[in-house]
Amino acid sequence: MSSRTMNVEYSRLLTKFSPKVIRTEKANEEYTGALYELDQRDASLTRAEKELAELLTLLIEDFESKRYALPHAKPVEVLRFLMEQHGLRQKDLADVFGTRSIVSEVLSGKRKLNREHIRRLSERFHVSPEMFF
Repeated sequence: MSSRTMNVEYSRLLTKFSPKVIRTEKANEEYTGALYELDQRDASLTRAEKELAELLTLLIEDFESKRYALPHAKPVEVLRFLMEQHGLRQKDLADVFGTRSIVSEVLSGKRKLNREHIRRLSERFHVSPEMFF
C-alpha cells in the first residue's frame, strides 16, 4: 500500500470514527469496543487501521489513567479492581493465564504473577505493566 493510499484510507477512517479526547464513560466504552473489534482482526488490519488502533489506545489510556487512578496496591488487588470495573469473573481471564486454576491460584495469593501474565493483563486492560508490580 502506498503512503498516499494509506493516508486516504486513514482519513476515511477518521471521518467515519471521528476520534476525540474521551471525556465520558460512554465514549470510553465506545472507543474500547471499536479497539476490541480491531484487536480481533489484528492479523488482517491495514496500516491505516493499525494507526487508528494506536490512536484509540492512546485516547483510552489517557482517559483511564485519569479516571481510574489507583493508589499503590498489591498486584492481586489491582487485578481484582480491574476485574470489577470491567464486570469480569475468574473464568473470563482463563485466556490471559492459560487455565482457570491458575487464575484461581493468583487471586487467592497462592501464585504470583509472572512476566507473561503481566504483559497479557496490561494489554487486556490497556494499562501500564507497572500497575502489577
